Amino acid sequence: MSLFAERPEDFPAAATVAGLSGMDYMQAMLEGRVPEPTIGRIMGYRLVSVEPGRVVWRGVPAFAHTNAFGGVHGGWYGTILDSAMGCAVMTGVPKGRRWTTLEFKVNITRALPVGRDILAIGISDHAGRTTAVAHGEIRDAEDDRLYATGSTTCLLLG
Repeated sequence: MSLFAERPEDFPAAATVAGLSGMDYMQAMLEGRVPEPTIGRIMGYRLVSVEPGRVVWRGVPAFAHTNAFGGVHGGWYGTILDSAMGCAVMTGVPKGRRWTTLEFKVNITRALPVGRDILAIGISDHAGRTTAVAHGEIRDAEDDRLYATGSTTCLLLG
């Protein structure tokens, strides 16, 4: 299987997804049995670690991800953090349920250079019956320098 879906039919059927816990689905994604989100190809990141309540994506912002001033666009920070934090929540979602982002916030602590290898770490803080919260960080993959933090609230469905 390709790392990323090429067309909608590449994603697993709804019945297949409903039969997996969020942790099972994330593990299947890490192992390449289901495709990673297509946004990862566009934004230059991929899944590298999954454990209960914690997910890590690795990415490198490219020149194509810059704003009008040549800096990495804030949307890049937000996109990778949304994936990290939301997927950390997903690891705790039981079979037959799913989630969606209700809201998220990003605090950029320093400019991220184009071409810098980073880790986006998402950690689930709490999951209730209808909502879950998580936080995340973007850190340099080599020296652990902090580039951004984030928080999210997710809506649990199903």
